[in-house]
Amino acid sequence: MYDVIVIGGGPGGYVASERLGHEGKKVLLVERQYLGGTCLNVGCIPTKTLLNSAKHYLHAGEAGQFGVHAEKLSFNLAEMMAWKETVVETLRSGVAAQMERFHVDVVKGTGVVEVNGAGRAVRVTEESGAQTLYETKAILSAAGSVPAMPPIPGVKDNPRVLDSTALLSVKEVPGTLCIIGGGVIGIEFASLFGALGTKVSVVEMLDEIIPPMDKQLAPLMRRSLKNVTFYLGCRVSRLEEGTVFFSAKDGKEVSVSAEMALMAVGRRPETASWGAKEAGIDISTRGVTVDDRMRTNISGIWAAGDLNGRSMLAHSAYRMAEVAVKDICAFLDGTVSADRMRYNAVPWAVYSIPEAAGVGLTEDEALARGIKIKKTAVPMLLSGRFLAENGTKAPGMVKLIADSETDMLLGVHVLGPYASEMIWGAAALIENENRVADIREIIFPHPSVCELLREAAWTLK
Repeated sequence: MYDVIVIGGGPGGYVASERLGHEGKKVLLVERQYLGGTCLNVGCIPTKTLLNSAKHYLHAGEAGQFGVHAEKLSFNLAEMMAWKETVVETLRSGVAAQMERFHVDVVKGTGVVEVNGAGRAVRVTEESGAQTLYETKAILSAAGSVPAMPPIPGVKDNPRVLDSTALLSVKEVPGTLCIIGGGVIGIEFASLFGALGTKVSVVEMLDEIIPPMDKQLAPLMRRSLKNVTFYLGCRVSRLEEGTVFFSAKDGKEVSVSAEMALMAVGRRPETASWGAKEAGIDISTRGVTVDDRMRTNISGIWAAGDLNGRSMLAHSAYRMAEVAVKDICAFLDGTVSADRMRYNAVPWAVYSIPEAAGVGLTEDEALARGIKIKKTAVPMLLSGRFLAENGTKAPGMVKLIADSETDMLLGVHVLGPYASEMIWGAAALIENENRVADIREIIFPHPSVCELLREAAWTLK
């Protein structure tokens, strides 16, 4: 019998398995395809690898302003894809090595939860059809999510309509691409293919791209993306081969034709494949219902990561897994875990060109809560390093939002290079309930772009 069976080998699953193994628990990890899950294999890692290649290409073409001149500049998509596969395979092997290091048993197949009174088990069906029932004391599901495919007429069985997984394996760069959805996935692909010369159209139902992004920075992001045209506040009605029809804000029907169309309207929790409903686990429209320790309503079963719908980010899954592991170990040892999952300081990042990142409240969110705020936004051109490395025309901004009565930092939003590397510090400041006065006393390295956080703090009144 296993102490814990983990279903799903993505960020939540493999991190949980590592931590449980570190605690000396006997662990079985069930993964139906590849270790690393969506993030490593067909999500975060491959998109960032290709975006980095596109960034090199774009920056090489702009390097003349820094006295560096490249002739006959070109890119090779096949070589870019080959490098992407090398990165993915290297990291996948690394996850497998970690499983061995922490003595985690790994089985390839589809795991389905079975509950029989106080008993817990997972039935694993392998590709061959062979089934094995594994008994356990506790179960953690980290089954992840799948791309959302809304029932838009003309989408199903349309060879020109791709999801993000398929677009990561195209053989040629399309001359034109229509992206349905202006969230993180849509914007990253728009940035990638726009940088490579594709004429991109983005159709977004909301009035602005990237919902968690502060509304002051989002327009700057749109204007910064190469070769991208935006249609905001537009609802797609149907597709006819490569033509996307949608209603504009004025109610008139508009269409965009493209060689390919990407459905990037988000992802939905995977709740069906592992027997959650049959086991009696509560499922809402958001996903599997959990408390702040990742417990489901069924004793001995936890759910972490995308499938609970609380924060569908890989780094959130990491933290959820660690909270769940502490609670599982306490459950097995007959003690109580004091750790809780908190969502007030979860950072997000978009790895486009330029990057964007944020944490905490936006200005609109703070005002909607009735908070009296003070705010500031400073251009990245105030940073000597930013100017030296990016030139005078590169976009960039750092925005701070604070409570005007308590001086507590509420939100930090960044647009520009290095945004994803800066935002963790802002998350720590918010998590620790730092005041603006505290930020002013922090010593940042100089010259650096991150010191703009301190500069911004000094402009707040």
